[in-house]
Amino acid sequence: MVSADELKYWVALSGIAGIGRVRISQLREYFGTLQAAWKAPQGKLKQAGLDSRSIAALIAERPRISPDAEMEKLARYRVQVLVHEDRLYPSRLKEIYDYPPVLYVKGTLPAEDEPRLAIVGTRRPTIYGRQVTEEIGADLARSGITVVSGLARGIDSVAHRAALDAGGKTIAVFACGLDIVYPSENAKMAQAIMERGALVSEHPLGVKPKPESFPLRNRIMSGLSLGVLVVEAGERSGALITAHQAVEQNREVFAIPGSILSPASQGTNRLIQEGAKLVRNYADILQELNLTIVAHQAEIEEFSPADEVESAVLTQLSSEPNHIDEICRRSGLAMPAVSSTLAMLELKGIARQVGTMNYVLARRN
Repeated sequence: MVSADELKYWVALSGIAGIGRVRISQLREYFGTLQAAWKAPQGKLKQAGLDSRSIAALIAERPRISPDAEMEKLARYRVQVLVHEDRLYPSRLKEIYDYPPVLYVKGTLPAEDEPRLAIVGTRRPTIYGRQVTEEIGADLARSGITVVSGLARGIDSVAHRAALDAGGKTIAVFACGLDIVYPSENAKMAQAIMERGALVSEHPLGVKPKPESFPLRNRIMSGLSLGVLVVEAGERSGALITAHQAVEQNREVFAIPGSILSPASQGTNRLIQEGAKLVRNYADILQELNLTIVAHQAEIEEFSPADEVESAVLTQLSSEPNHIDEICRRSGLAMPAVSSTLAMLELKGIARQVGTMNYVLARRN
């Protein structure tokens, strides 16, 4: 267990570019403590084995960083600091080669014995991609799986929301300090995630997101998890980076198949070609991970329509999106009756709107 006096120097060093797991190990081995390393002159840092670039960064940044002020700021934002020696540091994350030496956490990390799965994908999902993410994310959450993602626009946000709406747990991994929500429109979601799970970052407070930070962030997402599910991804999607990192970390890789004509499915279809597990539903994932399937469909299977109108509308719903105009045409019912019935089915949790006036069954029977 790292003492409070020593912890602040872990925090201070984690804010300096180029000082990661390997450099911190070198400094501790040579100086005995990071406090001594923090105060060491340039010559001693060189003797400790640091390269010239790391030394230059440390010498330049040291006068600008107050370890005490950093700890006060963390306390003010209610951010917990975990170093890799702490018992609360996620054990699966320590298995990867380039694990972050310092982890910042806001909220509560789920227990170690609770399985986690990362869900990633394009920032511009199709209706199909959104629907699949909502269904599988919710089913996994109801089965006790913690959903891990990156709070980005698109599939990430849909995955987090699906887990929250299902009453499950979720973890968002930031590519910046935990005092900066990126994108900003996800601020309310970040608050909800913190209350039901945790926000996690390897960056100290105040660090802004940079393009190079996102691929590095992705290794933490896969490192925390048993595997990664890629829902939709183009040929050059960042989600593919997460999948490749998962392979390097000996994690399972799952992918949702899509149309060969859809640009959003080119990356996922290629992953399946390369050996990723093709996923049709959440049960495929649980079976591959040797996890128990929780029966949570009973309330849908036992649902009885309230009247003939509700029954007629219900027969037009499936897992495929169906526009309200088509439901009216096939059922022979007037628009007002269909509209009010769909609204009631949504309230009962039987139907769900996906896209503009397109409806599906909330869960497959």
